[in-house]
Amino acid sequence: MQIEHPYSDLSGSGQWICGNLHAHTIFSDGLRDRQAIIDDYAARHHGFLMLSDHDYFTSEADYQNLDTRGMILIPGNEITANGPHLLHVHADRKVEPHTDRQKVLDEIRSARGFAIANHPNWQNNFAHCPQELLEMWCGYVGLEIYNGTIGRLDGSPYATNRWDILLAAGRRVWGFANDDSHLPADDVGLGWNCAYVEERTVEGVTNALRMGRFYASTGVVITQVRVERNQIYIETENAERIVALQDVGRRLKVTDARFIEVEVPTTAKYIRFECWGRGESFAWTQPFFIMSETCCLQV
Repeated sequence: MQIEHPYSDLSGSGQWICGNLHAHTIFSDGLRDRQAIIDDYAARHHGFLMLSDHDYFTSEADYQNLDTRGMILIPGNEITANGPHLLHVHADRKVEPHTDRQKVLDEIRSARGFAIANHPNWQNNFAHCPQELLEMWCGYVGLEIYNGTIGRLDGSPYATNRWDILLAAGRRVWGFANDDSHLPADDVGLGWNCAYVEERTVEGVTNALRMGRFYASTGVVITQVRVERNQIYIETENAERIVALQDVGRRLKVTDARFIEVEVPTTAKYIRFECWGRGESFAWTQPFFIMSETCCLQV
């Protein structure tokens, strides 16, 4: 058995930095200007932030006129018109919102940056982004398994069900947690991504996110990830329950503690962990892919 995962080198000189990739300003349908958003997230001890206005590209040059407050500011936008929404992270230009979203993804891949599928379970049919599209599209890095703003709208802020279907089909996609902030009092500080970065730069953060070297969180802090042969060990600072899941969302093991150790079955295609804290605080690891004779994963 071989376990492939993005947490193989966490003992070097890197550091954990948390941040949000989905925030709106007065340049689309947010209520605050750019500097106010930056000030707010900096006060919440975020290390990186991407302003992602709808079909409005916030560039590196735009950030140069702002006080970063010590944060790493990532250029990008939310591709919105004509179809399901996509984040274009670490963009170097605006990509047109083609009705054919595969064309959008192809243009992103031919330029700089990467794409994330947004809030799949938004709207009254829980299908802002239909599953068949997620299964058909190629070239996106992951999806929002948590989108804080959808908690006050129709649908569900959670999309781990969509994630499990993709993972069980062999797709290697990462799970992100973002605020999607619009309203100052309601939409900020709900979900974030904690990335292990080798350098505190835009490239350092986005490389870690692209490679899956992060976990998504709404409040639980993961302190250790260790893999030894067919054993996976997860330790947290404040979880009260940890659930290990395999394909397709099946619970492999549950422990009411801050840590868990799991022996990986050879029949699994992947294992992922949900760390449950007090109230509605969670952390989600990225998947651990199990390579064996009975499992062949797609890229």
